[in-house]
Amino acid sequence: MKPVRTTCPYCGVGCGVKATPGVGRAVTIEGDAAHPANEGRLCSKGTHLGETVGLEGRLLHPAIGGKRASWDKALDLVARTFARTIKEHGPDSVAFYVSGQLLTEDYYVANKLMKGFIGSGNIDTNSRLCMSSAVAGHIRAFGEDVVPATYADLDEADLIVLVGSNTAWCHPIVYQRIQAARRQRGTKLVVVDPRRTETCEDADLHLAIRPGTDVALMNGLLAHCRDQGLIDEAFLGQSVSVPDGFWDGLADRDLWSTAGTCDVAPADLRRFFDLFAANPRTITLFSQGINQSIRGTDQVNAIVNVHLATGRIGKPGAAPFSITGQPNAMGGREVGGLASTLAAHMDFAPGNVDLVRQFWSAPAMAAKPGLKAVDLFRELGRGKIKALWIMATNPAVSMPDAGAVRDALSACPFVVVSDCMVRTDTLAYAHVALPASAWGEKDGTVTNSERRISRQRPVFANPGEARPDWWIISEVARRMGWKSPFAYDRPADIYREHARLSTYRNNGRRLFDIGHHGAISNPDYDALEPFCWGGTPFADGRFPTGDGRARLVSVRQMELADPLVQWPFTLNTGRYRDQWHTMTRTGLSARLSAHRREPLVEIHPDDAADLGIADSGFARLITAQGESVFRVQLSDGQRHGEAFVPIHWTDQQSTGGRTGRLPRPLVDPFSGQPGFKSTPLRIEPLVTEWTGFLVSAVEPSSIAADYATSSRVSGGWLVELAGSGDTAKLAESVLPQGERMEVNDAARGQTRIAVLADGRLKAALYLSRSGGLPSRDWLIGQLDAAEETSPLALLAGRPAKPAPDRGPIVCVCFDVGMKTIISAIASESLTTLEEVGVSLKAGTNCGSCRPAITRLLKPSEEISNAV
Repeated sequence: MKPVRTTCPYCGVGCGVKATPGVGRAVTIEGDAAHPANEGRLCSKGTHLGETVGLEGRLLHPAIGGKRASWDKALDLVARTFARTIKEHGPDSVAFYVSGQLLTEDYYVANKLMKGFIGSGNIDTNSRLCMSSAVAGHIRAFGEDVVPATYADLDEADLIVLVGSNTAWCHPIVYQRIQAARRQRGTKLVVVDPRRTETCEDADLHLAIRPGTDVALMNGLLAHCRDQGLIDEAFLGQSVSVPDGFWDGLADRDLWSTAGTCDVAPADLRRFFDLFAANPRTITLFSQGINQSIRGTDQVNAIVNVHLATGRIGKPGAAPFSITGQPNAMGGREVGGLASTLAAHMDFAPGNVDLVRQFWSAPAMAAKPGLKAVDLFRELGRGKIKALWIMATNPAVSMPDAGAVRDALSACPFVVVSDCMVRTDTLAYAHVALPASAWGEKDGTVTNSERRISRQRPVFANPGEARPDWWIISEVARRMGWKSPFAYDRPADIYREHARLSTYRNNGRRLFDIGHHGAISNPDYDALEPFCWGGTPFADGRFPTGDGRARLVSVRQMELADPLVQWPFTLNTGRYRDQWHTMTRTGLSARLSAHRREPLVEIHPDDAADLGIADSGFARLITAQGESVFRVQLSDGQRHGEAFVPIHWTDQQSTGGRTGRLPRPLVDPFSGQPGFKSTPLRIEPLVTEWTGFLVSAVEPSSIAADYATSSRVSGGWLVELAGSGDTAKLAESVLPQGERMEVNDAARGQTRIAVLADGRLKAALYLSRSGGLPSRDWLIGQLDAAEETSPLALLAGRPAKPAPDRGPIVCVCFDVGMKTIISAIASESLTTLEEVGVSLKAGTNCGSCRPAITRLLKPSEEISNAV
């Protein structure tokens, strides 16, 4: 069959994908060499998309109260309940919580229904959690939410500054583009991040600043630029408004005071300042480390200020560059999917409200912003929101103070959830569940971080009764009485309307204008090639403000409180390389699960020693909002007094690792974005009597253990276990029926049980009170082994002739372990990444493992921290 050109559904890089369908749901995935965002490259998540498109775990039919229902009954109930709630309590008593996983056409219809016809601004998105501070910062500085850079600027930059971005893991294709620029033109790389991540491995400079001191850093840099005569006075005079007293506010930001505030060596800070001064072609790329802060908007504007004041904007290789986390966060921004915006990059100014009212012929136009995400769920808990529709997101896991969010969902009289997966923590609270199309079935457009609009095209037909989100929303709108305004037959109808709104009475006031597609034909829409809107923003020195000038924004470094006795640590949260959000899709892939099988808390070895916690032991993390258990990983890449945990684990995979329980629901005053990066924390050791693991062809439905984390493996599941008390109860809870063999070694405190059927392994449980456990790899392989396995070998946990131990997986694309790489380096005298690639293929596909391989090429004393 012919390949389908589509777009990856994960991060905001927006990579082009060629998907060739096979028999059933089989699909072959490769990068689209013709797509400008990735030119054929894919990261590990994109590479393994084919492992996540099966129907396992899919929500395939509408349900009411957990019981299957027809579409007509489900849609009628949603429409009737929302209409009644609005009639009895007003339009602000209902809300939509949507997602950067939606396509732009889905987003557009949802926003139109809520703001134009229901008459409330209460539609917000999980993009509020990842990039709304960038939006607010852009609007304050430029007058419009415009990202003034493209990936091509990375190719032309002489200096790239990564601030609060583990680009090597979170945006691997962008990172490979940065590395290519370094090889080809000698581009310098500075990484500003409290953690020493994989992104720092090959950097010219890493500034491990104190969390929350980004404003001080950028203000110090700007003060240095002024002292060195690097301010572009001509550009300021022509194109930028400077508020009174702006420069006076930088008077205390000399090198030494900035170094002290940021807790970095003055010599390192001087080197950063000198690199910036010497390289006018500078890109400052920033992500969640900047945005996810209670002062995120000020941090964005501190970065933008430097670029505006030095004229490093609107030129090749020179711009501030916000890179988004989700595949269509930008599309949501374009249509007004945030509660704080109206539509088509317009705010709620009276003239804009009238304009959109006329365009939509809207009967009940919202005249003010709605509730932002954290406020929305807070008001849900207080009873103000009485009907909530959640689309394509999992707030019971991802919101800060997720325990309170769950209480709010539980108390809400009417919750609707549209999703493609049936097992999510949020779906458990749904009164009505609506099956939505997933990637591979969706049809529409997305916009990536560089403003590039691309098509997502269907590879498969919708399974079961799944339907596109735009169709579901339109059907509810029609049942609420608005048939004509929502009479869409196909995504192209919505895209044309979206394009016409972008240009309606615009007259060049806003850069977002795709009016040339207002009459695009259906065939041309189907064949639409990726394109960037906005050209080269600000190249002419004009900005979309009333006077055509950008604005410097006075921002000050806030005072940072010292850690309290009861909360001596600071919690930072983020992503793992091979997982996505709450793992509803990536968790289906055995290969993607191999890199990090458990949620780990990373802490500095000295802090662990003070706490009495050993590497691979367990710790209980406690905040004022809640607590959760994590396995410990010691890392000297962590600053003292700080801890890092991943965001991905949910109740579906683990009894621990529930990061969403921990962060404070405190938000930036301008953007409403939560501060996930700096929660006061206490860490306590968790001592268990035994540890162990289970390999099983079937995932157990219940596990009688204090700690249990499941991950997908080839042929079944691997469950890591720890606990205290009776292990017999545990065995009964996790082992299936079958021929059972068991060995108990009281002296060593070990129990090993294998369950077979027809000579083949169904499950095996290994427990130890002394810590000694066999390697998992060989035992996992026995779940789908071609031949019967020796029972004695199963109880021993190893074959009669042991195979080499690969160690932890480093390269997911080619399934290469750390010990395999170390052995090849030693035996073949390998000294470069390229030589490792030739020998093992490791690092030659997506490249996201290249920083880890680089560390393995270093002297042996550094290898222990390599992965």
